[in-house]
Amino acid sequence: YILTVPTPVDKKKIPDLRIIKKALKNIATILKKKDIVVLESTVYPGFTNEIAAPTLERFSKLKFNKDFFCGYSPERINPGDKKNKLENIIKIVAGSNIPTTRIIKKVYGTIIKAGIHEAESIEIAEAAKVIENTQRDLNIALINEFKIIFDKMGLSTSKILKAASTKWNFLNFQPGLVGGHCIGVDPYYLTYKANKIGVKPKVILAGRKLNNSMGNYFANKFFNFLKRQKIFKRKKKILILGLAFKENCNDIRNSKVFDIIKNLSKNFYINVYDPHVNKKDVNFSKGIRLITKIKKYQYDGIIIAVKHDAFKTLGFKKIISFGNKNSLIYDIKNIFIDSKNPILKNDII
Repeated sequence: YILTVPTPVDKKKIPDLRIIKKALKNIATILKKKDIVVLESTVYPGFTNEIAAPTLERFSKLKFNKDFFCGYSPERINPGDKKNKLENIIKIVAGSNIPTTRIIKKVYGTIIKAGIHEAESIEIAEAAKVIENTQRDLNIALINEFKIIFDKMGLSTSKILKAASTKWNFLNFQPGLVGGHCIGVDPYYLTYKANKIGVKPKVILAGRKLNNSMGNYFANKFFNFLKRQKIFKRKKKILILGLAFKENCNDIRNSKVFDIIKNLSKNFYINVYDPHVNKKDVNFSKGIRLITKIKKYQYDGIIIAVKHDAFKTLGFKKIISFGNKNSLIYDIKNIFIDSKNPILKNDII
């Protein structure tokens, strides 16, 4: 049995384990001797042995590592990525004993072409999953802080990163919104466990706090630019391009674009366009619309919030045509800032 159920956090950023616990109880009712239960969902190090196995024991009346066995193999799917698919990503596997690890490896080996990495223990496999996304979260937080500093100095972060990336060991991360159900959630599973064992994490939570604030940062920056315009008497109309939490996918869970919408909807009419997102999946508050077609010369401001390929294909000139004569364009993801586009010198024009 392979568990791939959601493991979110609650409003207090504490792991919400209700779904995975319910799934474990359901499996326990049909568990037989020699069965193997493999978790793929993000959990904190120790969860499989400390929570999952005892839950299965309690509701199945079978003995762990005698009658049934457990394993962990972290999910590594990258939504919207057409190159790095399941079979092309190295799979980490670990079992509750060596024979179980070998069986799990053999099963996944039937579909994984990239290879299998055997972790020495389930805890190591669990920890590997949470630090993969925590590391990425912190790297993006650092770049976001760079952006805040360079914005204040009137410098283009995009061009600074382009220059710095000419060094062979510079890591090419980009500023932006960090949402979704992985990078924006997984670090809290590690910090939860850390607190449980008496370690007070500082760097991880600092990065999370900064990344969680970026939606409001971008919204406030845009608002201040718009406020400097001469005409500010009427309620302006804003177009936001992109609602998904990342490029080329339809997933809006924990998307930080909602923070921008919430912030700006106090003062503006908001239209949102995302060719990947189904209207039925969106529950907008009053005054915000998810549109399927964009009319020309309608908007006082346009925010390019997500780096969809569809927006690159649309082109900068086409996007400009959606705005009126004095409209502002805010290219949060720096899609169109390069030497071939002399119009856009920074992320806002």
